Amino acid sequence: MSLLFSTTKLGQLALENRIVIAPMCQYSAEDGKATAWHRIHLGQLALSGAGLLIIEATAVEDIGRITPGDLGLWDDATEAALQEVLQDIRRYATLPIGIQLGHAGRKASCTAPWEGGEQMSPEKGGWQTVAPSALAFSQDEHPPTALNKEALDQLKQAFVESAKRAVRLGLQLIEVHAAHGYLLHQFLSPLSNQREDEYGGSLENRMRFPLEVFQAIRDAVPASVPAGVRISATDWIEGGWDNAQSIAFSKKLAAAGCAYIHVSSGGLAPQQKISVGPGYQLPYARDIRKEVDIPVIGVGLITEPKQAEQALQEQDADLIALARAMLYDPRWPWHAAAELGAEAKAPPQYLRSEPHGLKGTLISNK
Repeated sequence: MSLLFSTTKLGQLALENRIVIAPMCQYSAEDGKATAWHRIHLGQLALSGAGLLIIEATAVEDIGRITPGDLGLWDDATEAALQEVLQDIRRYATLPIGIQLGHAGRKASCTAPWEGGEQMSPEKGGWQTVAPSALAFSQDEHPPTALNKEALDQLKQAFVESAKRAVRLGLQLIEVHAAHGYLLHQFLSPLSNQREDEYGGSLENRMRFPLEVFQAIRDAVPASVPAGVRISATDWIEGGWDNAQSIAFSKKLAAAGCAYIHVSSGGLAPQQKISVGPGYQLPYARDIRKEVDIPVIGVGLITEPKQAEQALQEQDADLIALARAMLYDPRWPWHAAAELGAEAKAPPQYLRSEPHGLKGTLISNK
């Protein structure tokens, strides 16, 4: 039996296999509202046979967007636009769909990657960014405004309101984005958080606001909706956030009712020196998994079915998340099932697509 295609649960949410489609920013929204692109993009991924689809990083307020094209869920208009997309997808897809909620902090107000990804000035359509401390992401960027306590309370409530909107939309899982150098990660790392109040300094203080945000979301949504957290296990910078601190943070999250930890890395500052290779982030996931009693999702240059299966067999992670590999091959789970001797779900319209010799690999999602 393939572990990759075995059933599992995140909180109370049952999954038919352990393949997770990770959140992937598309920078294709209009004023935060989902568009036809999201219907096409999410629609094809929802028919992939994966166990779970997590919608891209979705801003909880307009200034929390990485780019003007970021998806949002901060008002009735953004909620209604996403509802239209989800209604179409759910007519044909049966897999659970979740959403990642986040705030870019000092990494907001940038152009899309294919336009250079540089910070935009207000004169060019940008906006003033915010962060734990008035420290810019890079030397040539305008410094963010340090968040005061009133602003922190408002921001925490913004996360809660977006989570409530997600529940109204029928989304079945919420992931809190505390990775890749965005706002909650900025609070965690001593390189970006140089506050002198109860939200800065010691590890306990730097963890405080991200934990408060998570707890507020957990308290606001039904127990049937699992809430997890994506973290960057390390900044890849000496003196920054590292996996020992990630383990401490993960333990706190588990105690607060976190359903899973999704382990990525990097993104905090340009000085990072990342050693990239197949499965390069799995050792961090494995170390965290040894210390917590909740599922751990592994991700990072996992591209081959046997590689994903091996990671599960060797207990590096409990689930495997795919991002770029899914964009390149939206039928990755079908092909993995064929290679590993398992079954994957497909819409009945596509069942006849199986190559000769692989009949029975695909089963109907109806």
